[in-house]
Amino acid sequence: MEWSVAGWILKVVLGVALGVALVVFLVQDKLIFFPQPITEEQRVRIAQRFAGAHSVSIRAADGTRLHAWHVKGRPDAPLVMYFGGNAEEVSWMIDEALRNAPGTEWLLVDYRGYGASEGSPSEKAWVADALQWYEYASKSGQPIYLFGRSLGGGVAVQLAAARPVAGVVLVAPFDSLVQLGAHYYPFLPVRWMLRHRFDSAALAPGIAAPLLCLLAQRDEVIPVEHSRRLFDAWGGPKRWVELKGARHNSTDTAPEFWEAIRSFLGKKNDKSD
Repeated sequence: MEWSVAGWILKVVLGVALGVALVVFLVQDKLIFFPQPITEEQRVRIAQRFAGAHSVSIRAADGTRLHAWHVKGRPDAPLVMYFGGNAEEVSWMIDEALRNAPGTEWLLVDYRGYGASEGSPSEKAWVADALQWYEYASKSGQPIYLFGRSLGGGVAVQLAAARPVAGVVLVAPFDSLVQLGAHYYPFLPVRWMLRHRFDSAALAPGIAAPLLCLLAQRDEVIPVEHSRRLFDAWGGPKRWVELKGARHNSTDTAPEFWEAIRSFLGKKNDKSD
């Protein structure tokens, strides 16, 4: 009788565990991606507000319309390709870039399903689109830097591993989504469940481009050890900057944030140009 009860309890526990794993597997896209689309009216208003930011579109190989904000800079300035976080609509960076890195050229990429881009988000599509945006950016002949924030760091790292770049800025990055997922869901077989792996640490040793890694001292989303593993694995020159008192979504308010970025891009450590 005791063995029967124990066996029944074990079956219930296993059933619940498998049920939870199945649900998480099926809804993982909603747990990873938080699309932030804008309307055509909003896009027009943004374009009218910032004369120096051009609304540009290209077509992906599968016909999906992709959008980005091209902030013009000096002819001799570098071009920075920006990849935002998983719940970020990137047009807010137009004002930040113009105020804090004047003269620098920026390409603020709208992921599929975000901003004015069509389609649905996925790791494979985002990386393919990033490669296509790189071809667009490279036509200028300017040095190309990559800037990846949080999940966007996973896109930037894959692009840096595939194409030559002058440098990479990563803000609150992580080693891999598998490792980060295992941290938050230790009771689930994350390694076998995840379709979108963003395994930056596996690619990092082969990247020779310089790295600027900016960390929030009080990051409540990405534990610092996951950023450190990626940093330690990086193959090129690297600099680690810990932003005192900053949280995951307040890195930009730290004085060292834009100072470090301007210095990395070869600019003076002040707001004048």
